[in-house]
Amino acid sequence: MGPLRGPRVTPPPLVLTVAGSDSGGGAGIQADLKTMLALGVHGMSVITAVTAQNSQGVRGAWELPEEAVRAQYRAVVDDIGVQAVKTGMLASAALVETVAELLAGTDAPVVVDPVGVSKHGDPLLAASALDSVRTKLLPVATVATPNLDEVAQLTGVRVGSEADLREAAAAVLAYGPRWALIKGGHLDGDAVDLLTDGDEEHWLRAPRHDNRHTHGTGCTLASAVASGLAKGLAVPGAVREAKAYVTGAIAAGFALGAGIGPVDHGWRFRP
Repeated sequence: MGPLRGPRVTPPPLVLTVAGSDSGGGAGIQADLKTMLALGVHGMSVITAVTAQNSQGVRGAWELPEEAVRAQYRAVVDDIGVQAVKTGMLASAALVETVAELLAGTDAPVVVDPVGVSKHGDPLLAASALDSVRTKLLPVATVATPNLDEVAQLTGVRVGSEADLREAAAAVLAYGPRWALIKGGHLDGDAVDLLTDGDEEHWLRAPRHDNRHTHGTGCTLASAVASGLAKGLAVPGAVREAKAYVTGAIAAGFALGAGIGPVDHGWRFRP
């Protein structure tokens, strides 16, 4: 047994996730905290909703009251502080607006994953909340990370090929985030994403892994980006590191239950 270490003088970078709980452990708050641990930051959480969820889908969802969300957020931020915030499932217009207001008063980069539906096709955001996402949440985002279904839901732009990613990014940026990361994972061919602030463009490519166990990819990517930002990386560097981590996690995704299993958040620790 090695020598005992004294207490760490400074904490690791601090990242807060504001999202829903996934009882199956593959997505949501659980995926976020696992990602943060794997990437060397201290993860903290504001739970916005509780879902009864497994490998086959969402059986039920119960959103928390606005005051519970606000109290969790203030408890963390006012005492501990944050160096980056990530948002996921916000469920309703009231919660979207509550969270957007809290974020506007917080001096830290914000990664917004505008979660609309689960991997299984279950709705995780009320249709009435879309306008609040567009007008309140996206304007406070440092990086917005929609997939192609979420792009269509938010902007009406339907991406059929890689050539359409620029139009999708412009439509998302029009709502005010500083950067848009358009995830092209639903296209054929390599997994290609476009990161842009309207001037710079970064095309991120990764080989597509033949693995259906991809539950939690969106949550994991957004949390990985937030972790990089908390460490002081600029947005392009944080996104590149996050993409590399998620690509490995997808390759190592494993079967769980009778449906779609999760990505492996701990793939770098496996023998």
